[in-house]
Amino acid sequence: MNSDSFFKPKPLTLIETLLREKAVLVGVSRPPEVYKWQVEDYLSELEQLADTAGAIVLEKFIQEREHIDPVFFIGKGKVNELSDFVKQTETDLVIFDEDLSPVQARNLENFLQCKILDRTALILQIFALRAKSAQAKLQVELAQLEYFLPRLTRQWTHLSKQKGGIGTKGPGETQIETDRRLVWQRIAHLKRKLQEVSRQQATRTKWRENITRIALVGYTNAGKSTLMHALCPHSGIQGENRLFATLDTTSRRLRLKSNKHALLSDTVGFIRKLPHKLVQSFKSTLDEVCDADILLHVVDASHPNYEEQIHVVNQTLHELGAQNKEIVMVFNKADALPADFNFDAVCAQYPNAMFVSAERGINIEALKAHIGKVMEAEFQTRTARVHISQYKIISQLHDETEILEKKYDGEFVEVVFRFPKKHLKHVDVLLGKLIDVQAD
Repeated sequence: MNSDSFFKPKPLTLIETLLREKAVLVGVSRPPEVYKWQVEDYLSELEQLADTAGAIVLEKFIQEREHIDPVFFIGKGKVNELSDFVKQTETDLVIFDEDLSPVQARNLENFLQCKILDRTALILQIFALRAKSAQAKLQVELAQLEYFLPRLTRQWTHLSKQKGGIGTKGPGETQIETDRRLVWQRIAHLKRKLQEVSRQQATRTKWRENITRIALVGYTNAGKSTLMHALCPHSGIQGENRLFATLDTTSRRLRLKSNKHALLSDTVGFIRKLPHKLVQSFKSTLDEVCDADILLHVVDASHPNYEEQIHVVNQTLHELGAQNKEIVMVFNKADALPADFNFDAVCAQYPNAMFVSAERGINIEALKAHIGKVMEAEFQTRTARVHISQYKIISQLHDETEILEKKYDGEFVEVVFRFPKKHLKHVDVLLGKLIDVQAD
């Protein structure tokens, strides 16, 4: 299914049009591995990435071939056709949907006489533009340096302030890292710095261990930030119809009708062919996903290829080691679904699926109620009989569990409390010091 009609860039003013760089997109179809209709969908997504980075896409080139050309990635005839178009339209850059080797990128740049970017370089550029927090900037810089290291001889001038535009916002704008040895030193320094930031963050967020943590995950632009605003209206978070609108993790308290509360976190969106090094570099941010008790997998149900996007997210969760967590499938943008959408088939495949419209607030209360039920299943209730002399244990129960009821019986206190199942071992150690403990 062609998704060109699905994505329509917002109209630009004349000034915006003049300031934006002109880009051409290139993809390769290799049936039966990748068919032409799939490449058309991939280039539509690449057009969204280019728009987010600040480019206007003039044309899309697709070549069908059995094998990738080791010299130019595409065939010589297609390179000549591309060269003619670049000269006629004064194109600023050519973006490939696949990763190019340093040799291929250098050959294409020399032949076409314009900037050449591959998918990874474009994503890194968007992340560089979107990074706000100190941690995110460190992570982006690390990913950029690791990407540019093998391309140092060709690309290093792109990291200075000599030129502007997409693909030129580099990690070190002072041009002091001019050889590989200094780059390696910088990479080592960034890794140490990120470890330090991660330790500091772990200390600051230690209190979260005693509260249910929920993370929003999903394909980029699925509506996670909009859903977070719908669930937490006072969060101050607004969605934006762009890829990777959210880069830094944001957490807010989620209050439910059942007098329960949880910590809801919005995370960076996943995407097809997310660079492996980028996943590693953002591990400290994506730890929020690994530490969560429940994952809300937000799906853009109106997207023509939502099933493939679900597969991409599941693959990324597997890479992070978070595939076995409690996952609630939330099919967003239900108000934009066609009349012939097969709800029964989706519900049969995903029994716990919820259909909502975060933007219009449709079915949000039902989603909250469902989250409450899932949270209830993640808790265990116990009753403990504690002697009043063991006041330290009573204090710990107050600090580390939710007290449901207390009854005084002479020198003893009967405490009914509940706690997340993930703390079962810790609670067993605590209760092992008591004489009379019984499980409900």
